[in-house]
Amino acid sequence: MPREVPKPYLIAKEEDGRFRLTVRETRYNSQGYPLVTATRVAETFESANAARAHARETFGAQPGQFAAK
Repeated sequence: MPREVPKPYLIAKEEDGRFRLTVRETRYNSQGYPLVTATRVAETFESANAARAHARETFGAQPGQFAAK
């Protein structure tokens, strides 16, 4: 049964209206179960588009690799 793997970049809106970017890395154990490590980027962004641009420039993100929260 295939498991759903989260998209590698999560953009979440904070209570103060700024946006945070989380980079998620997925690897698999010996039974094929996905193990996800999430790392928040230290800086905040004015908009979700600014966070996407930062991910493209810094991590080489591609369209379709983003999730929003």
